[in-house]
Amino acid sequence: MVIDRTGLAGFLRRRRESLQPEDVGLPRGQRRRTSGLRREEAAALCHMSTDYYARLERERGPQPSEQMIASMAQGLHLSLDERDHLFRLAGHHPPTRGAVSEHVGPGLLRILDRLHDTPAEIVTELGETLRQTPLGVALTGDLTAYSGPARSLGYRWFTDPATRLLYAPEDHAFLTRMFVSGLRGVVTLRGPGSRAAHLADLLLAGSEEFRRVWDDHEIGIRPREVKHFIHPEVGALELTCQTLLDPSQSFLLLVYTAVPGSESYEKLRLLSVIGARTLR
Repeated sequence: MVIDRTGLAGFLRRRRESLQPEDVGLPRGQRRRTSGLRREEAAALCHMSTDYYARLERERGPQPSEQMIASMAQGLHLSLDERDHLFRLAGHHPPTRGAVSEHVGPGLLRILDRLHDTPAEIVTELGETLRQTPLGVALTGDLTAYSGPARSLGYRWFTDPATRLLYAPEDHAFLTRMFVSGLRGVVTLRGPGSRAAHLADLLLAGSEEFRRVWDDHEIGIRPREVKHFIHPEVGALELTCQTLLDPSQSFLLLVYTAVPGSESYEKLRLLSVIGARTLR
């Protein structure tokens, strides 16, 4: 496929101008003259330099890679149809849709962007964190930094002992059963040859604990609404987890809140200050 520089430039410019700062979690400010996002704001959302982004809008520069186009589609909050269109304009075949896709839809992103004062994350059906709010990072660490099988929380649970330190010891036995049951359900849904089946094979080969629980053939164990965390700086936290499902992509938005006035509520407020200092 050949890149359509004129079409690509026009599409990027139109999408940038149609987005408002509040749509992507940015402050509007008092001296904004542009009708939508500034080029530097769009570039930052797409994880690229302002110069590189500006050249694309001016029909210049090298052909963007597939990885770059995927980052732009996510940064500009494109729908799946818009994402596929962007890939074709850039001279690439669009990625496969469905369970293997990691493109988060604009609706879910808009909700996440408005949760700047709340721990929240978007995860796949395999427990891979795709996006986090700043307070989400402060609570659990940057879970988007993992690669390979370790991106899955369930995989790390059985292969990295440090993973369990964030969770109250009294919940460990239940979480072990829940992760195994959840993976079994996804393996059945997606079938042999799927990423879920590959994860199960890796764990069956590498974890005696996983093999033992897998042999129990438990299915349908759901996460509990109340989560108990042990944070290294603020200590024990009791948080309620609300879940929003994006059925088109099998993604989950997890939002963690504390009862107002509770000890955990005050600790979350403290954590927001600690997290802001760390980011600065």
